[in-house]
Amino acid sequence: MISFTPFPAQANRASEHTIPNTDVMDLDDDFEAGGSKITLPGETITSSQAYMRGHGTYVENEEVIASVAGTIERVNKLVTVRAISTKYNPEVGDLVVGRITEVQPRRWKVDANSRQDAVLMLSSVNLPGGVQRRKLESDELQMRNFFEDGDLLVAEVQAFFADGAMSLHTRSLKYGKLRNGQLVTIPPLLVRRLKSHFITLPCGVDLILGLNGYIWVSKHVKEHEQEGEEGFDAETIYSNRNDPIDNSTRTAISRVTNIIRVLASHFVPLTDTLLLEAYEWTVENDTDAKGLLTEDVGDALVASITGRL
Repeated sequence: MISFTPFPAQANRASEHTIPNTDVMDLDDDFEAGGSKITLPGETITSSQAYMRGHGTYVENEEVIASVAGTIERVNKLVTVRAISTKYNPEVGDLVVGRITEVQPRRWKVDANSRQDAVLMLSSVNLPGGVQRRKLESDELQMRNFFEDGDLLVAEVQAFFADGAMSLHTRSLKYGKLRNGQLVTIPPLLVRRLKSHFITLPCGVDLILGLNGYIWVSKHVKEHEQEGEEGFDAETIYSNRNDPIDNSTRTAISRVTNIIRVLASHFVPLTDTLLLEAYEWTVENDTDAKGLLTEDVGDALVASITGRL
């Protein structure tokens, strides 16, 4: 059973002439401003007697101290630290990007960066001939024509099984197999919950921000190019062939990919506005994809865009 240790009722009264501890964070001011601080193990979070310690913290000398590296979160008077290097904790309705790891009878196993593989049932995907039709035995025999080992896909968390595994679905034209791009992996903590996790940048690049920390960067595809006469083109949706990609688009994909890596290395949470600002900065400073990975350029990028926002 998890228990929380409250601070002692009696506080040590300090003299009015006591020098304040400038190393202690002011949680009230920080959270009222809507910010979130990154903390390191052993760093003092607060010494206020009004707070209780939660996960990722411990109490020593009447101070709340971080035990892991992560972001500070507060719910009323409960202070916790959400670790950066942790597995994805899914919720129903989350958008995730995953990789097929195994094809089983009437289901696929999917690596979604969680504690165990997710499950995509055959009944939870779009099949040729109409979305609403019943799944036949012939569909089960052709499962590898839809998804096979190593395929990447975007899906939505539908429910959970008794053992805690995620149940996914791709019953939407926005979901399905991923092509024409590159996968980037970052800590799930750095992906904020947005109104839409499908982002299109002016440079002709599409982004899918999976809440599990898997991000797909790809060539922009117009919606009508994916649709057929009956609502969707099954051959296009489940094709393993990439479309022709010109050099300028390849360069843009590489640049956006490295921008994400730089922001993640500096523990900057991703948003659509932040990514657009970062890309515009690279264009203004004529920075190529390779140059972004140098330490000086990466630091300058982060300092500039965080200062603007």
